[in-house]
Amino acid sequence: MKEKSFKVGYTVLIMAAVVIILAGIKAASVIVVPFLLAFFLAVILSPFFLWLRSKKVNQVFALLIIVTFLIAIITLLFMLVGNSVQDFTNNVPAYEAKLRANIVAILETLQTWGIEIPKEDILKLVNMQSIMQYAASTLKSLGSLATQSFMIVITVVFMLMEISQFGNKLAQTNTNSLVKFIDISDSIKRYLLLKFFTSAATGIIITVGLKFFDIHYAVLWGLIAFILNFIPTIGSIIAAVPAVLMGIVQYDISTSLGIALLYIIVNVSIGSILEPRIVGKGLGLSTLIVFLSLIFWGWLLGPIGMLLSVPLTIMIKIALSTQPNTQWIAVMLDSGENGMVKSKM
Repeated sequence: MKEKSFKVGYTVLIMAAVVIILAGIKAASVIVVPFLLAFFLAVILSPFFLWLRSKKVNQVFALLIIVTFLIAIITLLFMLVGNSVQDFTNNVPAYEAKLRANIVAILETLQTWGIEIPKEDILKLVNMQSIMQYAASTLKSLGSLATQSFMIVITVVFMLMEISQFGNKLAQTNTNSLVKFIDISDSIKRYLLLKFFTSAATGIIITVGLKFFDIHYAVLWGLIAFILNFIPTIGSIIAAVPAVLMGIVQYDISTSLGIALLYIIVNVSIGSILEPRIVGKGLGLSTLIVFLSLIFWGWLLGPIGMLLSVPLTIMIKIALSTQPNTQWIAVMLDSGENGMVKSKM
């Protein structure tokens, strides 16, 4: 009886500790979010840094190359997002009026075909102003990351400086931490690198395709497709919405259908055929877990938490799989298609 009461009390204590930790993370999200972005950037850039070091490049010079590359990318993105967001925000009233007029025309066409649809109710349900303002505010939130870029770059530099020494530090602890850390690190690094390249391919193809349709802000929509491709299934759907709406605003419904078809072809080809072949399904999460993690990390860390929801959940899943008493949780998070990733014990 005492043992059972002890287990119940221990479980309650653990749950209370988790709640306190989550509350602390949410309160400190201003600090946690840039740190997480820096961590994942360091993971992606670490192979390049280690390759430079293997070629006998001085550590300071290698870091200088990476910092220059990061600053160039951030500057380019800032110019792209800043100019596009400003232009898009200025044109929101015109886009809203055109979009409303197109939806009214579609509803009237349906009525001529004998399909009775309450036009006023539909227009109230689909609030054009809210949609366009939300799109503009979302783009502004992406641009606001530039204000934290200095802190992120500095954090990446310090993380990369620790990479060559961290393995030796763990080895000196004489525990199984090194094996577990290497298992988690290698799995996350492989996932992020391959996901980065498939997302980049998605963004480039989408940009070229939208340029073919002569859609405004094609590069910006391609960038959004690249970013949101890190969120499986849901991300590709969200990324398609602004480009499809822009097709309706600029041209007509047939153009927007062509754009939707472009997104479907690209995401099926890369997301459903190519990506599983090169990324594999060993790190897969169930569709329900992907959706719930999107909500959870979005609530905890905001829009950037939604972007990082899958890598963060995969990292937690692999960490849980390294301990026998928590492995069942990792199994529940798994997609169940190719079995769990076994830790190197």
